[in-house]
Amino acid sequence: MSWLAVRGETGMMAAETTQHWRGELRYDEPMARHNSWRAGGSARCFYKPADVADLCDFLQQLDPQEPLLWLGLGSNLLVRDGGFPGTVIFTLGALTELAWLDATTLRAGAGVTCAKLARVSAQQGLTGLEFLAGIPGTLGGALTMNAGAFGGETWDRVAAVETVDRAGRLHRRQPDEYRVGYRSVEGVADEWFVAARLTLEQGDAAAAQQRIRQLLAQRSDSQPVQQNSCGSVFRNPPGDHAARLIEVAGLKGKTLGGARVSEQHANFIINTGGATAADIETLLNQVQGCVEQAQGVRLETEVRIVGEHLETIV
Repeated sequence: MSWLAVRGETGMMAAETTQHWRGELRYDEPMARHNSWRAGGSARCFYKPADVADLCDFLQQLDPQEPLLWLGLGSNLLVRDGGFPGTVIFTLGALTELAWLDATTLRAGAGVTCAKLARVSAQQGLTGLEFLAGIPGTLGGALTMNAGAFGGETWDRVAAVETVDRAGRLHRRQPDEYRVGYRSVEGVADEWFVAARLTLEQGDAAAAQQRIRQLLAQRSDSQPVQQNSCGSVFRNPPGDHAARLIEVAGLKGKTLGGARVSEQHANFIINTGGATAADIETLLNQVQGCVEQAQGVRLETEVRIVGEHLETIV
């Protein structure tokens, strides 16, 4: 049995003195600190690796059955109030390497923010990643869900990816090894992205930077970017927009506890202050049900919901 499978009565790892990792390990970490809704319970364990080699060492010492959650900016995540009963791997500020492999190919770590990728590429006079400027996440998250905006999608620019499996082994994979669709990516089970090679195009630095400013202004005008939300809650159904369906159903401004459907953009649920994860999830389910009843369309969630419900003591 690996060391991480053994816990003492105090909640600390029983064999912690045998550690071979260099990163930061925390226990009972409040996940409200690490997601853009600012809600939810705690993670049993929370690990921020020093680098990819350290991440591999850490994974090699995990129990094979340990539940894992990979986390960047937490902008597309809801952790239920009962918390996450496993280990969170925190890549933000950890897997942040950036390197130009040639004039138009950028290798980036999974913990690099989308905004930084867009900015750095534009400064080099390269185009193709401007759409990432307004996506509040990391490359790892963008790869996982094929994040997109303003007509661009992440996997349109992927030349290769690097992954790590549960045993801490690294792999390099090609795009044709994945089934990529609208806000969905299917690949090898129990492998997670640690880096990617992105192919860009030569362009004009000033024009690329101006395009980023325009996209950010457009986003600010149409979305509640200054409020706590996860971004778009639901995927757009074929030939339509989730926001339109929610608005037609009369749900703008609908409130439950501290959660509210945004009046600015109906596909956003905002935490107005003090919302629990249960408030947000229940409101999400109500919106889903109302739209299906009124419009005959079952909206699929874009946000990932994990963890356990908080037990109610009667």
